[in-house]
Parts: sequence; structure tokens; C-alpha cells
Amino acid sequence: MIRRLLGSVAASIALVVAGAVAPASAIDPGKGQPGFCRDDSGVTVVVDFGKLGGGVVVRCAPRGSGTGLDALKGAGFQIAGVQRWGESFICRIENRPSAKEKVPVAGNPDYRERCVDTPPASGYWSYWHASNGGRWEYSQWGVKNRTVIPGGFEGWSFSLNASADANPAPRVAPTRPGHAPATAPAQGGDAGPTSDDPDETQAPAGDDASDSGSSADDGTLPKPRPREKRTAPTAVPTPGDPADDVPFSDGTDRGDVETALREESDVGTYAPWAAGGAVALLGVLGALTARRRRTARDGR
Repeated sequence: MIRRLLGSVAASIALVVAGAVAPASAIDPGKGQPGFCRDDSGVTVVVDFGKLGGGVVVRCAPRGSGTGLDALKGAGFQIAGVQRWGESFICRIENRPSAKEKVPVAGNPDYRERCVDTPPASGYWSYWHASNGGRWEYSQWGVKNRTVIPGGFEGWSFSLNASADANPAPRVAPTRPGHAPATAPAQGGDAGPTSDDPDETQAPAGDDASDSGSSADDGTLPKPRPREKRTAPTAVPTPGDPADDVPFSDGTDRGDVETALREESDVGTYAPWAAGGAVALLGVLGALTARRRRTARDGR
């Protein structure tokens, strides 16, 4: 019986350890395609982690229709919204910024993003779009209220301590390799909102994100206002030539976001204690087994 119990404890320890350290891809392998889309049937999604660290990830959402949220998820990125607005406001992409990491925003170097309400204007995911061969344009509309451009680009770039006019555009040019239009437009086109009265925008608190006076779907919360529409500012380098692109990946080499999320949950908090307790129990059972053997041997 003790041997069977020892075996069960050992198996449990193996599962705990494996669940804590097993590497896996953060990108959902069942969604999207690596790299740029090959044609106008899809939408290329560029995620630039900027000063958060982590480089740039480029993936294709095979379906070239729907909202910006559809494209972001369809490309395989794992996201989290805020408690107040849900996925209408993107707070994390691939678990960045994590609830545990410090985001040194102006005036608060120890700031941690809890994703309760819209993040501060000094540290948030800025939302961009462009037509193929165009230039990145800051989105006036929220991720649920903008229709993607077939064959175009959706961009996300983490803005840290940048002014409203200097939010960094993604550092990869919105041009599909070998598929640039004969005459590139001066700026990315905007397919426009899905309605004439947008009710959500990717505008952080403190930067045109004050309450508009309208009510949320549940009738208890107001909705943020849209930002002023603008193209990428000339004062900030805006990729327009693929030769100027920074290195990028397809995201499959990144760590598992679900593991990181578990570390932030109660399960992740108490997992080390559970593993330690299992090891201690294993030691006690081993001692009991040794004592039993000595008793049996002395009784002969």
C-alpha cells in the first residue's frame, strides 16, 4: 500500500513540476499563419512590444474581414481586455504587460497594470492600421468598431511615456514582401467604423478617454470618447521602406502566456508550496517504509 502511495505522490510531483516548467508556444498554433499574408484574402497583424522588450511579431489573420479584434485573435495572439470594458479595450497582448512586471510610467516607476480600467496614457497599447504599401495611421476607432482592410495591416505598438502626438508606430513597414502596390498611397486607408456612433475606442485614461455621458450596455458605466484621427507624426520615425524594418518573428519562439498567467493566479502562488509539501510527504513515506523494513528484519 505504501509503495502505491509513494507512486501516486511521485506522479503528482511530476505533474506539478511539468506544469510549471513545460515550454510551449504563446501563440495559438490553431489560429493564424506565421509572417505576412500572401494575398488580399487575409490581414497582416504586427505587434511591436517596444520598450516592454520582446521585439516585434508579425502574423497573418487568414480572414480579411471583420473587426480589428477579429484580426488580432484570428492571427493567433492571446489578449486580455479590462474589467470595465472587456475586450473593447486591449490591455494585454501575449500577457504583456504582465500584472507583475513594473511599467515605469512617468511619475510612477513602479506602476503595474491591473487591467481594471483603461490604462494610463503614459503606458498602453496604441492601435494602428494601414493599407498594403501605405503608412501606419493611428486608429480613431476602437478595436471592435473598425472594419479591417482586406489585404491590409493591423498594428499594435506599446506606447511608453510618449506624448499624444508621438506615440510610436509599429517598426515594421505595412508592405507585404513582393506585393507592394504600383503606387503606394500616402497613408494607410481607414475602412471606417462599423457604426456611425462608436461606443469604444483604444484611448487610454487621461488622453481623451474621459466619460462621454453615454451608458454602457449594462446601463451603469459611461463609455470613453474616441481620439482625434491623425496619421503617424512626422517627428517620429515611421516605417515606410521595408529595408528599414527591425527584425521580427512569428511569435512561436515566445514563452507560454498561460504559464505566466498561472503564476499570477492563486494556483501559481501556491503551486511551489504544494510541490514542497508533496516532497516533504514523500520523505516521510520513505522513512516509514525504511522503518517498516527494519521492524520486519528485527522480528525474524
